[in-house]
Amino acid sequence: MSSNEHVPVLLGPVLDGLDIKQDGCYVDGTFGRGGHSGEILKHLGENGRLIGIDRDPDAIASAPSQFTDDPRFELIRGESAKLETFMVERDLAGKVDGLLFDLGVSSPQLDEARRGFSFLRDGPLDMRMDPDSGESASDWLATVEPQELTRTLRVYGEETFAKRISGAIIAARLQSPLLTTTQLADVVEAAVPAKARAQKKHPATKTFQAIRIAINGELEQLEAVLQQSIDVLKQRGRLCVISFHSLEDRMVKRFMRDASREPEQYRGMPNVPVEFQPKLRTVGKAVVATAEEITMNRRARSARLRIAERN
Repeated sequence: MSSNEHVPVLLGPVLDGLDIKQDGCYVDGTFGRGGHSGEILKHLGENGRLIGIDRDPDAIASAPSQFTDDPRFELIRGESAKLETFMVERDLAGKVDGLLFDLGVSSPQLDEARRGFSFLRDGPLDMRMDPDSGESASDWLATVEPQELTRTLRVYGEETFAKRISGAIIAARLQSPLLTTTQLADVVEAAVPAKARAQKKHPATKTFQAIRIAINGELEQLEAVLQQSIDVLKQRGRLCVISFHSLEDRMVKRFMRDASREPEQYRGMPNVPVEFQPKLRTVGKAVVATAEEITMNRRARSARLRIAERN
């Protein structure tokens, strides 16, 4: 398959996980190009409702007529971290049957050189999910403190050579601004040991991931939507989250685990106060893609889906 642009990851497990009801209300908190949304709509009756959210203007502008002409569907441009606000505005807080979040960067974003997400295509070093707000990767790299850059690469990228790469970036920016993806990729590649350069994965992969996560506040966004999901979902409503790297997955796993237990001081007690009773119930174990799906859609190889139900 030449392009993964319109191939939703883990589609079957997502639809099963959402347990879609024909007249239910669902939210796709990371609309992208509508791969999951399109399939959810097919399972809804005429009284069903689907709301898509995305902060990327390209995603909003490219939404096809199958969505924009469908009275059951509404597309919101905004941050997923404003989920609860959007639901309150529509009198839907506590009334949503299912939430879906497909985390990370989308294939169209990677494929578009002007967005600056990928070192495989030379373009401006931007990386913003919403190009109309926030600081570009180039601007961030121009002023970030060395210690903060090292921490970002180590924590968000889980980069073994964080200090070496950070030092090389700081040295490079003293010579000239880092303005393009190729410039940054070349600096990183030169900074790592020869053995690391010989690996199958490009040595700049983790650095690009870390910087993207940092400037877009992706982990803060995720933490916000996870917490808000409890107040947005109705009883027996489902939360489905697809993550693509261990940082996100650990956050999702920990949140679902903690929300599925009483606080430690109440564990094992017969009468737990209502406000301290578990808010969620985990549904099954983490779901990963089959070998067949990975063959058809390479992006699925690192995908992990976790599902929880509102008590």
